[in-house]
Amino acid sequence: MPAPKPPVPPAGGNPGLHPRNRHSGRYDFPKLIAGCPELAPFVILNPYGKQSIDFANPDAVRVFNRALLKQFYGIAHWDIPPGYLCPPIPGRADYLHGLADLLAEQNGGEIPRGSNIRALDIGTGANCIYPLIGQREYGWRFVGSDIDATALASARAILKANRLEKRIEIRQQHNSRLIFTGLIEPADRFDITLCNPPFHASEAEASNGSRRKWRNLGKLDPKRKLPALNFGGQAAELWCEGGEAAFIARLAEESHGVGQQVCWFSTLVSKGANVRPLQARLATLGAQQVRIFEMAQGQKRSRFVAWTFQDHDQRALWRTDQWKAANPD
Repeated sequence: MPAPKPPVPPAGGNPGLHPRNRHSGRYDFPKLIAGCPELAPFVILNPYGKQSIDFANPDAVRVFNRALLKQFYGIAHWDIPPGYLCPPIPGRADYLHGLADLLAEQNGGEIPRGSNIRALDIGTGANCIYPLIGQREYGWRFVGSDIDATALASARAILKANRLEKRIEIRQQHNSRLIFTGLIEPADRFDITLCNPPFHASEAEASNGSRRKWRNLGKLDPKRKLPALNFGGQAAELWCEGGEAAFIARLAEESHGVGQQVCWFSTLVSKGANVRPLQARLATLGAQQVRIFEMAQGQKRSRFVAWTFQDHDQRALWRTDQWKAANPD
């Protein structure tokens, strides 16, 4: 079932979101509840008297995501195991729209749509959010990868429930110290890879970071027991040795080895200070082009970095070859 057409962003929406992002403006909670009745008990009034949900409640966040995916992307069935990462959907959608703009630059300014575009999601998690949104928005084919067998089982269950197994493939990376190596097969060709790397360097750092956010938001009530992480998340989703900087350094190193099988690599970079070291490493590795795309969601600022080891002529030939392979005579 195709996703609904993107709505025109209403006045007063979030001007930081991408123009094609479906999540600008206030949500229509009666409509969300009509499509997903289990959301109703989680709807509250915020301090401004507007309908919202209690973002300190993991169950509320999970059901809210289910309602959003159903209303905006036509995903009828979605759920994740307890304790797994439940991502904020607007920011995830922004990343995909930015990638679509990047691919359009090599396609005469037109966003390439359909199954001839192939994307690899590193760390797809139990939620499978990037493949779901990318497939619904642009019709791209996806491979979602992860090291966690439980997460992959959840992702496969979501795809089966929505009859998307032929459009989104799930693969397990069996070596937790590797990213692309052993995952990308010799015959694979991808137009784009994407990744939301672990942010923290330890479990303690992840827990402290979550509580610090609550204090900053003025929501830390000493009389109330709040979850350590309102969006959940397993260890591999939230932290790794060396944190984000170490992970994206490994991502860059391994990308060089499969640079002729992927047109564009990309990764989110949450910490602005990690951008320059990544640029320097990619230059040393011989990247032909490195691009930085800024993103914003409310007060939060982020960006993704994209790079390629192919020159302009190679990328032009790549588009022709990909089209021929997807559209044989």
